[in-house]
Amino acid sequence: MAEVTFSSKAYCKMIMHAAKYPHCAVNGLLLGRVNKNTDSLTLVDAVPLFHVCLHVSPMAEIALTQVDHIAASQDLSIAGYYVANENITDLSIDRAANRIADKIAENFPSACFVVIDNKHLTLSMETPGMVVSQFTDGKWRLKESRFDNEILDTAAALLEQRAFKSLVDFDNHLDDVSQDWQNKELNELIEEVDSSS
Repeated sequence: MAEVTFSSKAYCKMIMHAAKYPHCAVNGLLLGRVNKNTDSLTLVDAVPLFHVCLHVSPMAEIALTQVDHIAASQDLSIAGYYVANENITDLSIDRAANRIADKIAENFPSACFVVIDNKHLTLSMETPGMVVSQFTDGKWRLKESRFDNEILDTAAALLEQRAFKSLVDFDNHLDDVSQDWQNKELNELIEEVDSSS
């Protein structure tokens, strides 16, 4: 199994998505690349998808196509999938989410599946609050992941600033196509907060 690392942008956007919709289940894609020399996987960005109907096929297909196109233009791959369930104690993975993650793993063999542990989403962000699995030998296996304190500090600062209000997921974009599902504004804020942490 390859070592898995998260950029501040990828980690914080997952947390912001779950924080914006604490009453809903949310999901999204993780973009990354494998370093062939070290066999490590770096997840550099997260693309928030849905908070209403998580697995509606036509919308999911449109989102996957657009995200794949954007990822390829940045020399990235769809390298994982994340979910946060609506129940604060629920860490389960439903069948539809598992199928999406399996499809990603067909195209990206060292893919990751992240379940956000809502119990750990606090303003202090003392723990990462994520269960990370990686696709290895045809199965999803729990993977220990390291998160630098700086990433947790950045997420805490963004939560304190209520930056999640500016997050746009693909549901928002489908409701109003003028909304930027690539979250360029939020990406800049994450970079700004991260550099000052």
